[in-house]
Amino acid sequence: MTILVTGTAGFIGSHVAAALLARGDRVVGVDNLNAYYDVSLKQARLDRLRENAGFSFVQADVSDRAAIEAITAAYPDITGIVHLAAQAGVRHSLVDPYSYVQSNVMGHLVVLEGARRLKNLRHMVYASTSSVYGANTEMPFRETDRVDTPMSLYAATKRADELMSHAYAHLFALPLTGLRFFTVYGPWGRPDMAYYSFAKAIVAGEPITLYDSGLLKRDFTYVDDIVAGVVGALDKPPAEGARLLNIGNHQGEEVRTLVALLEDALGKKAIVRTAPRPAVDVEETFASVEAIAALTGFAPKTPLSLGIPRFVSWFKRWHGI
Repeated sequence: MTILVTGTAGFIGSHVAAALLARGDRVVGVDNLNAYYDVSLKQARLDRLRENAGFSFVQADVSDRAAIEAITAAYPDITGIVHLAAQAGVRHSLVDPYSYVQSNVMGHLVVLEGARRLKNLRHMVYASTSSVYGANTEMPFRETDRVDTPMSLYAATKRADELMSHAYAHLFALPLTGLRFFTVYGPWGRPDMAYYSFAKAIVAGEPITLYDSGLLKRDFTYVDDIVAGVVGALDKPPAEGARLLNIGNHQGEEVRTLVALLEDALGKKAIVRTAPRPAVDVEETFASVEAIAALTGFAPKTPLSLGIPRFVSWFKRWHGI
């Protein structure tokens, strides 16, 4: 099969592309290689993928209509799309809101338009986020929960993607699956994520800030488990219409537990400062994963106590520690 993976130089995208290549699929990767974080990290992820002859790469922005039309015209044999390209980060949406609408809303629309013109397409899977649950307080978060109280523009753009996908599935019989990712971590991760920035600060002897004394809880999900769920969902297109699935570790853990594991793996104590929780942050995330488990057999295998040492091992190699 030929699979289009957008955001293929990104954290999750590069891992998904590697898994698809490993099982023999042809992968067409798309990424704009923007400077939101270290471009050399993105290039290094691509270099690993380029070692496989089945990988092709196009540098393009998913919101560029002409570029996406050219890609779908050049690869009419595309049978699946994994659309992961987006402007990520909850807090950064307070700084540059326009980039979120351009990438996450317009970009998603452009990819949907490209998808409906691919005659061999069997399924498109796209990234949503646990952030759409917003101010919900009932745990765990379930796909049937109301999601009309977003607490960040990032969450609002991802909810817009879900609604557009529902419309396109209805109008054009597109088989679409949105995956609501919970906090993903692991090797080759994003430097803007808390676990990564904490590790850098601990090594440098700089203070880290824990909101509400580190009592906030997150459903931390190891990247290999995420990849298994993404590929499993891709292989199970819906009979009709659009669907939404949570993909997480089914366990909320305190951020201070994450810090303790980083301290153990790095062999150094963190300098901790505390601050009140920002308005864009929720108190807890916790994924119900019954739906994706029933569909694909999804079963997270990596607890935080194993995943963090694996991340730190890669982190030390990447930073020459």
